[in-house]
Amino acid sequence: MTYQAAIDYLYASRPPFHQVGAAAYKPGLENTLRLMAHVGNPHEHLRAIHVAGTNGKGSTSHLIAAALQASGLKVGLFTSPHLVSLTERIRINGQPIPEEAVANFVAEHQAFLDELQPSFFETMTALGFWYFVQENVDVAVVEVGLGGRLDSTNVLTPVLSVITNIGLDHTEFLGNTLPKIAREKAGIIKPHVPCVIGETHPQTMNVFLDKARECDILGDGPETTNCRIWFADQCGYMRSRRLREAPEYELKGNYQEHNTQTAYVALQVLRNYTDIRVQTAGIRDGFAHVCSLTGLRGRWETLCEQPLTICDTGHNSHGLQYVARQLKELTNPQIWIVFGMVNDKDTDVVMRLLPSGERYHYIFTTPNTQRARSAQEMLALWGKEGRAIDDPAEAIRFAQAHAAAEDAIFIGGSNYLVGHAISLYPY
Repeated sequence: MTYQAAIDYLYASRPPFHQVGAAAYKPGLENTLRLMAHVGNPHEHLRAIHVAGTNGKGSTSHLIAAALQASGLKVGLFTSPHLVSLTERIRINGQPIPEEAVANFVAEHQAFLDELQPSFFETMTALGFWYFVQENVDVAVVEVGLGGRLDSTNVLTPVLSVITNIGLDHTEFLGNTLPKIAREKAGIIKPHVPCVIGETHPQTMNVFLDKARECDILGDGPETTNCRIWFADQCGYMRSRRLREAPEYELKGNYQEHNTQTAYVALQVLRNYTDIRVQTAGIRDGFAHVCSLTGLRGRWETLCEQPLTICDTGHNSHGLQYVARQLKELTNPQIWIVFGMVNDKDTDVVMRLLPSGERYHYIFTTPNTQRARSAQEMLALWGKEGRAIDDPAEAIRFAQAHAAAEDAIFIGGSNYLVGHAISLYPY
C-alpha cells in the first residue's frame, strides 16, 4: 500500500473532524481500548506528558517537547490537527513519521479497522502511540484532540497532566459554560499524577481543586511540597526563575507568555517529581529554538518580510482576542487581513474583537473544509467594508497585489486557512 492510498483510505472510510466536524466525533474510550489492544497496548508502555486546554495546548506541547529534546532525550510529539501533511501529527525529535510507516500500519491493520470502524482520530492515536513504542522514545508529549475525559488519548496514565486554559469552544460536545468545559478537561487528571493548570479562572478553579482532591494530589498550596497541583500563573517565583534561565523564546505571539509559563512550570514539576532528566540549558535552548527543533508552524509566524506577512492559528474568541490586540499594535501604514472561519466557532464574538478603521482592509475567504463559513457569510457578519473571495489562494493573491512594500498582510481565523497559506509560501 502506498502512502497516498493509506490516507485516501483513512479519509474515505473515517472522515476526520477537520473535514466534517461533529459527524467524526466518537466520545468514549471503548473503541480506542480495543484498537490499542489489537496493536499491542502501546499506551501502557509510554512515559507521557498529557496536555489539554481550550487554546495553547499545541504551543505548550511543543515547548515542553523542545526543552526535553534539547536536554538530550528522544521525544515523541503527538498533536492535531495538521496544517499541511498528516505526518505532522506524529513526530520524534521534530521529524515527522515516515510516510512508509503510515502506509505499513494501515495495510497491516486494515481488516481490523474495517471491522471496528474507529474514528480517524482514534486510528491516528493508535498509530502515534504504536510508532513511539516501536521507536523506543524516552518520553512522549501527547496533546488532547478534543476535551479530555472522553478523548482517545485519555487511555494514557501519564507522568504529568497539563491543562493550559479554559474557554468557550466545542460547546456542542463539552458544555456551554466554563465549569462544564473545565470538568471535561479535568478528566485527564489521574490519581497520584501531578498536574499543572496554566491559567486561574474564578469559574473553573474549584473544578480543578475538587478533581485534585478526588485524585489525592491536593496539598496545602501551590508552593508547598505536599501539593501535586500547580496553577502556573500563580507561581510568581517560577516566573522569575524562567525569565533568568530562559529569557528568549522563538514563539512571537503576545499570548505565548502564558504558554511559556505553563510549559516552564510543567518542566520544573517533571524535574522535581519524576526521574525525567530536564536540564536548565535544555529549557533555555528548547524555548529559544522551539520551532526549528519541533517543526512548529503557524504561531504568529512571519511568512514573508516584504510586505510583512504573518499567519496565526488562533481560531476562536479566546485565542483571537490576543491576535486582535497584536494586529492593533502593528505600525504598518495599511494592514490587509485575509480571514476565514469554520461554522462551529463563536464568529459573532470574534467579529466584535477584530480591529476596524481606515488602516484595515478585510478579504474574507472560505477555508478548505466542509465546515467552513462562506466568504459571503463572513462579509455579511462583518457588516462593514470588505471583500469576499471564496478561493483562499485567490484571496491571498489579492492581498499580495494590493499591499505596498511597507504594509502588512495577516492570514488567519482557521487552522485550514493557515495551512493553505503555509503551502503557498516557501519555507
